[in-house]
Amino acid sequence: MQNGRLPKVGLLAEDGMRIMGIRSILQDQELFDLALVTGPEDRLCAPLGFVLVDSSVTSELFQLLRAFREQRPTIRLLVLGHETGLAHVERVIGAGAKGYLTHAASEQELRTAIEVVMDGSLWAPRRVLSHLLESRLEGVDAEAEVSFTKRELEVLSLLVLGQPNRQIASQLGVDESTIKAHMGRLMRKAGVDNRTALSMRALERRWATQVS
Repeated sequence: MQNGRLPKVGLLAEDGMRIMGIRSILQDQELFDLALVTGPEDRLCAPLGFVLVDSSVTSELFQLLRAFREQRPTIRLLVLGHETGLAHVERVIGAGAKGYLTHAASEQELRTAIEVVMDGSLWAPRRVLSHLLESRLEGVDAEAEVSFTKRELEVLSLLVLGQPNRQIASQLGVDESTIKAHMGRLMRKAGVDNRTALSMRALERRWATQVS
């Protein structure tokens, strides 16, 4: 929360029961301010940084994602759908979405996924992330000596658990801006350019297990 205001989340959905359920999950706990949108052309999208897209609103999901990418390139999209196949999820991410959840996701998964995507990471099944990040991690010297402070290792240990910045900051008793600064330094040390790649590299190199 910034300046006492809840982060604004756009929701593109048509099913009344699903809208009620998502509204209950996100607004009753006073985590997000929810705004219903109709698509990338909606004027309400202009100030938004994040939109949750229920894939059941269209039979042309990938055209919709392409339209968002062209008209609202800065918005981060989290897609909610019923398909679980690896190829479909990878295609959704490849089309520009920053995350994918199934309709069967738990309330906690939904809340955490939104925060993680807002923080700049991808959210998808681990097997999908591993496959997508293999090429990104190529060329990074796996044997290079990297040293971390105790606090950086604490941040890494919470990052690999999938926790967003807000929760990491709360557990460590610091401001969220401090965690963002740690993330920037950690990415530079690891030779990666995003939080998801940092998390995967930390798991691969077992950095998080160095916390004493």
